[in-house]
Amino acid sequence: MFFLILFLIPFNCYAISDSARSSIVMDIESGRVLYQNNANEKRLIASITKVMTATVALENTKDLNKKVKAGEEVLKMYGTSIYMEKGETLTMKDLLYGLMLRSGNDAAVVIANGVSKNEKDFVKLMNQKAQKLQMTNTTFKNCHGLDEETKNYSTAYDMALLSRYIYNKDSTYRKIINTYKYTTQSNNKSYLWYNRNTLLKQYKYCIGGKTGYTPSAGKTLISVAKKNNLILTAVSIKDADHYENHEQLYESIFNKYKRYQLLDKKHFSVDEEYYKDDLYIKDDFYYPLTSSELKKVKTIVKITKLKNYKDNDVVGEVNIKLEDQLLKKVPIYVYKKEKKKRFFF
Repeated sequence: MFFLILFLIPFNCYAISDSARSSIVMDIESGRVLYQNNANEKRLIASITKVMTATVALENTKDLNKKVKAGEEVLKMYGTSIYMEKGETLTMKDLLYGLMLRSGNDAAVVIANGVSKNEKDFVKLMNQKAQKLQMTNTTFKNCHGLDEETKNYSTAYDMALLSRYIYNKDSTYRKIINTYKYTTQSNNKSYLWYNRNTLLKQYKYCIGGKTGYTPSAGKTLISVAKKNNLILTAVSIKDADHYENHEQLYESIFNKYKRYQLLDKKHFSVDEEYYKDDLYIKDDFYYPLTSSELKKVKTIVKITKLKNYKDNDVVGEVNIKLEDQLLKKVPIYVYKKEKKKRFFF
């Protein structure tokens, strides 16, 4: 038998009032969608495009202290900017801060030309990454999100997939989006940037995000919030009250869901007769649930009897189910105990 002790935590229910055309709240760890509203509707996304720009830059730059020189591309940029001049140099790290804190469109094109030969090749990398992340309703045409000449389309769901991916993967990204104030120096002048994401100061559980706006797209926002070890990402598109909306979405979800540990690798045990050796799992498993859902969680252990098994072979699995929905399959491994040799004299 496999024993699991769970504790129930009561919660209060709050109605959700959503001002966005499209929105979603997703658990960062598991990827579970906890709330959605037209989440698969394709729309213009404005400057939350820059989350993908940052992702591609971080994954294709070996040294973030590499100097990047601004060329003719900055002269054509408009809208939000860090105001780079032609011939000016900043490190890739500085450019990423300018991209994410100030939403610099000039920073975006300088980054693109610093990673690839030109913006067109960089955008190809953006679309390739979108495909790998199964962002099936996403098409990028530029690296900044301006939509008067070329247009970037995505969905709240796809952008949540991206937000979850890069937040989990890259500590530099997590640090950048959580930064309120940043200073740096180029070869020409000094910079002082404050984060345009007001939610970072307005909502105490917010730990980062990226804003966006064009007249055609409306206000867009990707954010991340953490409370009681539950980390969520929210995306809203065409949302007139995006900061207030994200705050109330988060509060509703935080009050409804808790992060429960459903498997504990340190205290895992299986009572069975075939294997006289130790059985173990490699990872803990946590999942966001309501207290009513918690009562419906089932843990099913399946053991396979192998005749000639070796150390660390897979000999079974644990299936975690919420009613009939499979949440997770976790392999069970065997650790062979050394048998003591007997010597006869």
